[in-house]
Amino acid sequence: MSGSNSLPPADAPPASRAERDAEQPLDLTVHSLPSLGDAEGGQAVRTRSGRWKMLAVLLVCAAPVIASYFTYYVVRPEGRRNFGALVEPQRPLPAFDARSLDGRVVPLPSLQGQWLLISVAGGACDAACEQHLYLQRQLRESLGKYKDRIDWVWLVSDEAPVREALQPALATASVLRVDAQQLSQWLVPAAGQALADHLYLVDPRGHWMMRFPARLDREGAASAKRDLERLMRASASWDEAGRP
Repeated sequence: MSGSNSLPPADAPPASRAERDAEQPLDLTVHSLPSLGDAEGGQAVRTRSGRWKMLAVLLVCAAPVIASYFTYYVVRPEGRRNFGALVEPQRPLPAFDARSLDGRVVPLPSLQGQWLLISVAGGACDAACEQHLYLQRQLRESLGKYKDRIDWVWLVSDEAPVREALQPALATASVLRVDAQQLSQWLVPAAGQALADHLYLVDPRGHWMMRFPARLDREGAASAKRDLERLMRASASWDEAGRP
């Protein structure tokens, strides 16, 4: 019959698996590729995550400093007042050079890293100057275990020679000659007072942050000591003796 050769005989053996597979069309599984937008979105997410982690690390490192200043400036027992006047905004150490008494150049920012209790006077050093130098030394010594975290500094604002009689008392002080005009752009006295009338306090980060009342006497020095002790305790978690 016509077309009889196109059908397998009824008693023909079943086709093998290979023959069956050969007769079937190829079945391909297609996997979709990520779009360019998806890849960029993933990268953006990772970038944001990395920035948040970096910010968290920075906040953890800065937390002790922030907490100490918050405690001192904000969380104060009712009725307690500072004896010294807080300087706002604080002023960083200016980038100009001073000179030691032997003529060595000392960049003023190199003093950063310690608390600084500063007086200002001419090299002739009158009675008020001597009183300030005495009180600076006594205040530092009275801080006991905290004293190594604070330096006392005399900034000599002219070219007058420092008397030999003062030298032994200045053994533990930093004595530097500075240009008076440059200095006046950083330290500022209270209204109606002269620059030499005050003691000034600079924190370890190099910021002038407190000015004690003019013409400090021994009674006033006791109040200044309380301010210094509170600051030393508040900063104990992040400030260590000696410059880094």
